[in-house]
Amino acid sequence: MPKKKSTGSSKTIQLEDVNRQDVLRIIFDKVDTEPPVGERYESLLRQIVDTAIDEYGAKLSKTDRESFANEIFSYVASYGPIEQYFDDPQISEIMVNGPDQIFIEKKGEMELTDLKFDNNEHVRFAINHIINPMGRYINNKHRLIDSRLPDGSRVNAVIPPVSPSGPCITIRRFLKDKLTVEQLVDLGSLTPQIAEFLSICVQASLNIVVAGNTSSGKTTLLNNLTHYIPDWERIVTIEDSAELSLHQTHVVSLEAQPADYQGDGAVTVRDLVRNALRMRPDRIVVGEVRGGEAIDMLQAMNTGHDGSLTTVHSNTPRDTLSRLETMSLMSGLDLPLTAIRKQIASALNLIVQLSRYPDGSRRLSHISEVVGMEGDVITMTDLFKFQQTGVDENRRIVGEFRATGLRPSFSNALDVAGLRLDHKLFSNQ
Repeated sequence: MPKKKSTGSSKTIQLEDVNRQDVLRIIFDKVDTEPPVGERYESLLRQIVDTAIDEYGAKLSKTDRESFANEIFSYVASYGPIEQYFDDPQISEIMVNGPDQIFIEKKGEMELTDLKFDNNEHVRFAINHIINPMGRYINNKHRLIDSRLPDGSRVNAVIPPVSPSGPCITIRRFLKDKLTVEQLVDLGSLTPQIAEFLSICVQASLNIVVAGNTSSGKTTLLNNLTHYIPDWERIVTIEDSAELSLHQTHVVSLEAQPADYQGDGAVTVRDLVRNALRMRPDRIVVGEVRGGEAIDMLQAMNTGHDGSLTTVHSNTPRDTLSRLETMSLMSGLDLPLTAIRKQIASALNLIVQLSRYPDGSRRLSHISEVVGMEGDVITMTDLFKFQQTGVDENRRIVGEFRATGLRPSFSNALDVAGLRLDHKLFSNQ
């Protein structure tokens, strides 16, 4: 290994004799203590690179120094080996488990790639290059980051000692070409009849929760449901990371903001839900309810903001109700559980449950109506259920979405409003 040259030496050395890892360690220490954050990210990082080369003490010719500085800058200001995946529309997830293990999800299937980062520091450089446009930085004082890319993709990163095996990155891609209802039907996620039923429910201003497990397609379905909202209504959308794309004329989009590097300026989803009530909305669409904002959303549904839509992480319709109860308790309001359940039973009309199956497919598993209360229990009826009948030769799920034979309690109200349903839809014969 070549020895580090003394700063006081005037002897010019060859570029190939420079120990790049020593220079990178100097840069790593500098960006970890004084991170280049914000609009001047690139210029500040270039200054750090130049300073590190000076501190290393290599006496290079002007041409070699410029070439070396550009080479080092390209290394520390890049996504690293995962950069090639950002332009592939078929890749929905990128997962880095330390420098030696990179997974991707492509067409719903997990794949272990043969790509690797050089070391932990290389991963750290990539993380900070990814999240810097949002004014974020990860270092020994801030070891966990949850943010998004400029295209809307979500990014989560953790570093040691939180992740002992090395820095980890999880990126959920934001697909530019969103799936339409027709494409969801073609994929088997739902049927044309169910799509028509949901469109009528949205037009009728029913309060709907789209529920499902991770990566089950909740946001995709929610985005399609918003297309059925009449154009003359004023819609306020609230999201942690902007993903919804509404075509209506009168739309106000609000997005939560994390705290900046100094810990200031945070705006939560709950702040935005409360603020939305003062914006004269006809509809409130919350991208995802995750915490205390659940109680504010339920109260909005109960106070004249019919037709509200949101998503919730859960595995079954009954789990969805339990999750809403738990999140409402997180609000800090001193409400008894019975009162919260009454709020839920009064506010919600439909739970549209999605599931991601072992074969990677995503489809509706239930459509359930929230009927009311019996004692201290919220009552529901399943209107439609997916029934698996087996698997084919390619291990793909085989089954069909069937009606349970029960008609929704609001069907007559839809008829009166001129939104007529074919009642044969609810027959299980």
